[in-house]
Amino acid sequence: MATRTITRLYDTYDEATRAVQALEAAGVPHADISLVGSAHDRATEAAGGSTTGTDSGAATGAGTGATLGTLVGGGAGLLAGIGALAIPGVGPIVAAGWLVAALTGAGVGAAAGGLLGSLTGAGVSEEDAHVYAEGVRRGGTMLTARVEESQAARLEAVLASGGHVDVAARRAEYQSEGWNRFDPEAPALTATDVQAERKRRVRVS
Repeated sequence: MATRTITRLYDTYDEATRAVQALEAAGVPHADISLVGSAHDRATEAAGGSTTGTDSGAATGAGTGATLGTLVGGGAGLLAGIGALAIPGVGPIVAAGWLVAALTGAGVGAAAGGLLGSLTGAGVSEEDAHVYAEGVRRGGTMLTARVEESQAARLEAVLASGGHVDVAARRAEYQSEGWNRFDPEAPALTATDVQAERKRRVRVS
């Protein structure tokens, strides 16, 4: 049966987790949903994750490739399986779902932009994949869901009111700053950098 990949970017972890819960409530199995977000987002603490543990456990792999940290939880739902990863050019992240397997299985490819490869391999356009990866680098959280083509319109409607980022507008904003594409070789942002980016975005909006 034909499937489609639905991808959304959120400026905060809390907004993304609400979208995950909306998809699960709409009948999407949590095995078909993935979440990748900056570990520097303080909202992860409120959701039961530990930003301190994520930073220390994942940062060691940030320069060499994606490394799987300790998973937490074990109950039902995607968010019970949130874990720690490090992505070149992004730094420490929290992640759960099917995309994690693609990232941790990327091996050497992770050092060349495993997040981009995983997204394009899932059917996301390369142009959009660069924006999603950069969005996560700057403190955002990305939601990706594999859904049946026949259910795609209904599930996109479920997500329509969730406050996700307009990817075209965000691309134009990044490009106005001189950005062209996500660079996996770029230094990862620090927690202070991410907080400054978030404050700047609040002022812009």
